[in-house]
Amino acid sequence: MFVKPESTQLHENITDQELFWGADQYDFSVILRASGLECFWHFAHTGEIFYLNFMVQWVTGVGHDRHLSVTVNAPGGLLLETVDDATGQIRFEAKETGFYQMCFSNFHNHFGMMQVFLSFGVHYDGYENSSTQKEEEKKKKEEASKDLNNTLSVIEGTTHKVEMHVFHMFRYYAFSRMKKSADYFLLLSNSQFVSYMSLGLSLLILTSGYLQLLFLKRLFITKTPEQEEKPRC
Repeated sequence: MFVKPESTQLHENITDQELFWGADQYDFSVILRASGLECFWHFAHTGEIFYLNFMVQWVTGVGHDRHLSVTVNAPGGLLLETVDDATGQIRFEAKETGFYQMCFSNFHNHFGMMQVFLSFGVHYDGYENSSTQKEEEKKKKEEASKDLNNTLSVIEGTTHKVEMHVFHMFRYYAFSRMKKSADYFLLLSNSQFVSYMSLGLSLLILTSGYLQLLFLKRLFITKTPEQEEKPRC
């Protein structure tokens, strides 16, 4: 009977929406409530490269802080990386197989929400275990002895290189898209702030002008002698 390893066993209160079973990459946005905490788990094998990119897109509330606290824990619970900033990148080689925990905390803002764009996943960066590497080296030697101009091996190696370059280009594209969306939300927030300030200053100018006019009018009010000597009831 097959027994599930301990590194892949999770708590019963974790929902399927918080689990990601080792696809190449994920990218989506998540909204963190005031002083909120959100955690996700991603499966990775030993030797895979685990990466996480994040960027705060917009923040609500008065006196808000764009800093986001991010932690990454190993399947055994060991703290691997921690970042406290509006943007950040985390990348490391997985030392054990299992679910790696990513937690995002908005404890800097006690009264405001924030939207965060996430891009994370796993990939191989030229990793091969020793047995597989020896077998492939032996196979390559046999193929080289048979045919020095093995076109298929050249195509395979070139295809692998192109695939890796395309994968890294996609990562850079996702990060640039995060920066573009964050700039857009910042521009929108500044536009609303300028509009509200302009409206408030306009009302202040009109109110102050009316009060000045009323004050000057009262300075020029004069009374005739007959009005001053008129007896009062």
